[in-house]
Amino acid sequence: MYRFTGGAGGWLVNSIAAFLITTVTLGLGTPWATVLLEGWKARNTYLFGHRLRFTGSGLGLFGQWVKWWFLILITFGIYAFWVVPRYTGWIVEHRAYDDPRLNG
Repeated sequence: MYRFTGGAGGWLVNSIAAFLITTVTLGLGTPWATVLLEGWKARNTYLFGHRLRFTGSGLGLFGQWVKWWFLILITFGIYAFWVVPRYTGWIVEHRAYDDPRLNG
């Protein structure tokens, strides 16, 4: 059913790149780091022999990211309890089953 083909080397390279993107941009690049890591996970995950795809983009998450941080700041951190499920939901909503029969 499920199969994951990712290895330690690929994970390490992508994790270092994501860390650098986030650090160098002082957190503003986190959406792009998220897309990098989630794309790697999807490319290495198979369901019933078909690869998963990650369809999200850094730019697509950036607007949400800025809004969430603004709300966290003005609510003194309380809004973070709502951000975690929404962030997770955004990731899940942008995963796709790469089955040619379903994609036309």
